[in-house]
Amino acid sequence: MRSVELGGAGRRVASMRWVVLAFFLVLSARAAHLTVVTERGELRAQGQLESALTLPATRGVIVDRNGIELALSVRAPSIYVLPREFDASRANVIQLAKALGHRASALRKRLSKRDRFTFIARWVGEDIAARVEALDLPGVGIVMEPRRAYPADELASSLLGFSNIDGQGARGIEQMEDSWLRGKPVRVSVQRDAKGRLLTDKRVEPEMTSGGDVALTIDMTMQAEAETALRAAVEKTGAIGGCVITLDPATGEILALAEAPGFNPNLFRETPYELTRSAAFQDAVEPGSVMKAFLIAAALETGTIHPRQRFDTGDGTIDIPGKKIRDHRPYGVLDPAGTLQHSSNVASVMIAQLLGPEAHDDALRAFGFGSTTGSGFPSESNGLMRPWQDWKAIDHATVAFGQGIGVTSVQLASAMAVLAGDGQWRTPRIVSARRRTDHAAKQAEWQRVSPPAPRRVVSEETADRVMKMLESVVSAEGTGRKAALEGLAVAGKTGTAQKLDRERGVYSKTRYTAWFMGAAPANDPKLVVVAMLDEPKGLAHGGGDVAAPLFARVAAGQLAHVGIFTRPAPIPAQPRSVQLAAEKPEPAKTKAKMIEKTKSAPAREASAAPVQRVAMNPPPRVRSVDALPKAQPATPKKSARKVQPDAQTKLPHVSAGPPLFVPDFRGETVASVRAMAAREKIQLEVRGEGLAIEQQPAPGTIVVHSRRNVWVAFSSEAR
Repeated sequence: MRSVELGGAGRRVASMRWVVLAFFLVLSARAAHLTVVTERGELRAQGQLESALTLPATRGVIVDRNGIELALSVRAPSIYVLPREFDASRANVIQLAKALGHRASALRKRLSKRDRFTFIARWVGEDIAARVEALDLPGVGIVMEPRRAYPADELASSLLGFSNIDGQGARGIEQMEDSWLRGKPVRVSVQRDAKGRLLTDKRVEPEMTSGGDVALTIDMTMQAEAETALRAAVEKTGAIGGCVITLDPATGEILALAEAPGFNPNLFRETPYELTRSAAFQDAVEPGSVMKAFLIAAALETGTIHPRQRFDTGDGTIDIPGKKIRDHRPYGVLDPAGTLQHSSNVASVMIAQLLGPEAHDDALRAFGFGSTTGSGFPSESNGLMRPWQDWKAIDHATVAFGQGIGVTSVQLASAMAVLAGDGQWRTPRIVSARRRTDHAAKQAEWQRVSPPAPRRVVSEETADRVMKMLESVVSAEGTGRKAALEGLAVAGKTGTAQKLDRERGVYSKTRYTAWFMGAAPANDPKLVVVAMLDEPKGLAHGGGDVAAPLFARVAAGQLAHVGIFTRPAPIPAQPRSVQLAAEKPEPAKTKAKMIEKTKSAPAREASAAPVQRVAMNPPPRVRSVDALPKAQPATPKKSARKVQPDAQTKLPHVSAGPPLFVPDFRGETVASVRAMAAREKIQLEVRGEGLAIEQQPAPGTIVVHSRRNVWVAFSSEAR
């Protein structure tokens, strides 16, 4: 009996051992889970007196080419709460919210959703930190965090971009160089006192977490000058924005990139994200007539046209299936230089037709259009270029004068640098050097960023020839006379592009983009400057009216940095009546004779300017009048003189004096028309007010009557 009782007791003891062992195993597993897997368990295991805190990394410094700091990190106080230690009574929440400048209801809602370390305000001012510290609330503490600061505020903001609240690059250079600028976060053990305040057990220097530094190609003095000039131009013209880019054609380095409107990266949390982009890199815009320079360069390079070849633009129109292309006014016979000087759409279409769509497309892509520049800038646009196989006749024609194609300002500056340089395309550069912080030496050496190898686009001879032609644009007869600089030759091209009304699917007649791209000095370019104004207001809204003066102001100031001192010196316009007379086509019989002469010398013309492609059937109206065997550079400036009627043209004898070429009054004010008419002794009949929209006889008509009567209709709604 006793042995039975002892056996039962033994079994009960054994069972208890297994129960106790299982209990301890469960406790051990739970302790391991809490200690190893979760920080919460570790905190509880240590009586919530010890914890670990990850200190965010300090980003590297961004400087300009002269070492001026553009972006750096400073220490700023941030307020945190430990919800388990904080007494979230109504009084405490109200006091804390008042010190922070927050609403008590919002703060209570935020704290109710958290049970661990929580930031309730980051990067606060010293005054706010002092108010919170004075409350001395358990569970509320202050920690110093690195905060990105931009000493120049809005200066170069769209280029620099910003880093977000977590220290990550979100726009511009900050995003582009994020992997280099970002440092390594440091995790340190901390203890908390009775009030929940964090106390680290070792001192952490900012250098321990800092990333690498970046040096830009930008010169902040030149940047400030460009931004000042751009803001003044935007204000004067009523434009909604604009851009100015200065680039060194020899290296591809961007020296200044100003955009309006800008933003303050120190206040990025108060700025809509869309407004922080760089339009110069990311917005594809129709460039207008600036594209004619690259068309002519391509036609010369391929031998499609000859430098002295001339094109009869007739009455200033050309019919393309689906549309009639017009010039601003009839220009008569033009060579390639004259095509650029007067910005003739008709002559440009003729040249494009000879070049052919495939060769035209190839040339534009060689100049860098249709793809990113390779600068590395975040979200850089390719621009907008449809494959040439998709072009219709009208598409090819409009591309010739910069419609139906989208380019970025940086693409345009890089393409202009090809002509201003030696015919080679160079990748636009923003970053010139990098260095990694050396904690031992405290200062590391800068490592230069090697530029990509240049790529040949056109020959140096073609580039020089086109630059000579572009000099004639900045002349009394050219469209870019307001871009002139005192004592200095300027080569450039104007452009005015109608903006597309996307809702109606047509081009607007009231909204334009005004362009001027240029280089100076023209004979040895040191700088390329592209100026653009978006939707300038008023009658004078063209590239020659508003973008050319902006170019002159920026170029004059920035050339001083390379030792060339000049100032804007706009060239007075040639009197319209004299200018028009000089540009009128030859009388009919003379023109026929010239055409006959051309037909009698096909071999000479073919050898001088072989035609590679003809885009359309029937062939375009191109009449090669004079092609010399040896190419001569276009003369930058031409003297204006009146064209006398050809001797073979029989005119009736009149006693009132010599015949008159009727001026083109269209687009002029009543006062201007009256003054022009008085100079030519014209008896004027005025109908309406505003700007001239119609006249009889038509411009260029030879008036031989004793009474020189001309009526002009005006409209106040004319643009």
